[in-house]
Amino acid sequence: MNELLLIVLAYCVGSVPTAVWISKFFFGIDIRDYGSGNAGATNTFRVLGPKWGTIVMMVDIIKGIVATSLYILLPYYLTDELHRTNLMIGLGLAAVLGHIFPIWAGFKGGKGVATLLGMAVAIQPVVAICCIGVFLLVLYLTRFVSLSSILAGVSFMVFILFIFNERETLYRIFAVMVALMVVLTHQKNIGRILKGTESKVPILKYRDRRRQRKQG
Repeated sequence: MNELLLIVLAYCVGSVPTAVWISKFFFGIDIRDYGSGNAGATNTFRVLGPKWGTIVMMVDIIKGIVATSLYILLPYYLTDELHRTNLMIGLGLAAVLGHIFPIWAGFKGGKGVATLLGMAVAIQPVVAICCIGVFLLVLYLTRFVSLSSILAGVSFMVFILFIFNERETLYRIFAVMVALMVVLTHQKNIGRILKGTESKVPILKYRDRRRQRKQG
């Protein structure tokens, strides 16, 4: 019963609609009425700019960390690593579900990538840092937040299964689920990337201006 209550609480934490509340409070709009219609960091980058997109991303990551770390409220799990990991996965998935279907925002949220990252930080910080590295590298090279998220999610599976060779079966299954979920939730983005219509975030606008001047 205590575990069930924690899972419900983790869902409520994940349900905090960061992008929706920020867009309404600071801009008087609902972020879901613009861009891709998603209430996540990617669409916030696209609609409100890098500053607010970064804030939304960081808060959504923190949501995943906090929700996944709720196990500390049950002393038994502090000394049982196997059961703790299993519970953390359950708590993290509940938070991701909350982000995608937030009770506080009409069950219409984002894609859960940042919250998934927060979950990974809480469970396996070294792997999470590697995935962040992949995300930042791809973002620097392409300026596609969506592509960066997709490759970071896929790399999470690669790190867990092959590089770090995690032995816990449930964790391995979870890694595969993460990769599949990230790809499935970004199908429209993949289509736009292939068509050349996906929006880029202007994080490197000064570099691009210099290149344009040189080419001119």
